[in-house]
Parts: sequence; structure tokens; C-alpha cells
Amino acid sequence: MEEKYLICEDSLEGIFTGIYKAYSLKEDHSRLHIQIGEEENLRLFAEYIPIVPDAGTAVRVSRTIQRELGEETYISICRALASMDKQKGEAVYKTVVCGLQMQNGRQVMGNLTNPYVHKVFELNRGTNNEVLHLMGFLRFQELENGILFSKIGPKNNILTFLAPHFADRLSLLNFVIYDDIRGIFVVHPASKDWYLVTNAEIDSEMMENYSREELEYQELFTYFCHKIAIKERKNLNLQRSMLPLRFQEYMVEFRK
Repeated sequence: MEEKYLICEDSLEGIFTGIYKAYSLKEDHSRLHIQIGEEENLRLFAEYIPIVPDAGTAVRVSRTIQRELGEETYISICRALASMDKQKGEAVYKTVVCGLQMQNGRQVMGNLTNPYVHKVFELNRGTNNEVLHLMGFLRFQELENGILFSKIGPKNNILTFLAPHFADRLSLLNFVIYDDIRGIFVVHPASKDWYLVTNAEIDSEMMENYSREELEYQELFTYFCHKIAIKERKNLNLQRSMLPLRFQEYMVEFRK
């Protein structure tokens, strides 16, 4: 019996729609697979089925996961799907199957002997670690129009996990966080809810038009960071292990 590969869009909506389609086929789950995007080398004796993302279907799947596997597992799955790993769709699909077959599906994330559950566990941890890093390493800069702007380059698609942290702490301020890798924004108007902007062009000139006070504080902050450094205790290897270069690229104190 040939295997079937469901070709899904790289999004939560796309993969959840793929999981719904897999169950609707009513076939052995071991012969069904979820794949992110199309691959160049097609397998022999395999059927490829393109999946069109559907918001309504994705909501039904998300409600089922929350009800049967619990809110904590649902958050872990969402973080795993924010990962850049191309195997995440298959791992999440088989984790959901595993959880729904267990007597108590809420304990599925403890079943780490299952390679798919273990994969979701690792992806969840990796995404969460990057969110925690950026909570400390993200730098806002004030533009001339008074908006706080930050540009980051995360490996994973984490803006939706990062935004609530800053929306809670800077609720009275206008700020924008720009994902330089994916070209998407989080926009937070003062005293209102934040929202995500995709497929929009960035005015790079405006985003580098800092206020006079911002430039003064950047100068002072950079001077402070260099001044407190003890030359004899400088250890760049340790610094890079605690603060990887990919974060330093977007931090004011490392640009000057």
C-alpha cells in the first residue's frame, strides 16, 4: 500500500488543516505523512496531496488539541510549529495521533520515548529559549516621530510569542518590532492591543531616522559598555556562548 504525503503550507493554519485531512482519510496513520512544502526528489510509490489552508478547519483542530491534550500541550505544539525545522509538521501530526490514542492525552508530552513527541519537545524548547533570549537582548530605539522601533533576526518565527511580553510592559507606548528575516511586524499602538503585519514594505530610511535624544543615549550607553569592560578579563568565546553573534548584530552596544 503506497504512502501518502500531505503537502502543507508552513503555517499553523496549514499544518492543522493537514492534520484534519489526514484523519478524514481514515487510513493507517503510519502510512500518512505531513510535509512542509514540496520536495525536489519525489519518492516512488507515494502519493502527494496538496493541502489548501482553511482557517475554520484549523480552529476545529486547535480546539480538539486543547480539549483532549490540554492547554500546556497546545502551547508546546504552537511553539514547535514556530520553529524553522522542516520536520515539524510530521512531528506535530504524529504527536497528536499519539496523544489521542493515549488513555490520558494530557500526559503525551511526557512520552519522550516516542521520537515524534521528543522532536516536538526539542522544537518547543528551542523556540522558547530564543523568546527568552530576546526578552533580554531586544533593543528599542526611538524614532524621530516618537515610536519605539526594534529590528531582530530570530531563527524561529517567534514574534507572536514575544509581543505579549513587551505589550504588557510598554502598554502606554507606541512600538514596532520588525522581524528582519521574514519581513513581518508587530505593531503596538499605545493603550491598545498589538497586531501582526505581513506582506508590508518597510521604509528603511524612516526606520533609521532616530530622535536626537536617542542618538545621545546610544552614545552614552555604548561608552558605558566599553568603559566598564575589564580588558584583562575579556573572553570573547564566553561572551559568544552567552550572547551569540546573531543577537549582537541587532544590539546598539555591539554596532559601534
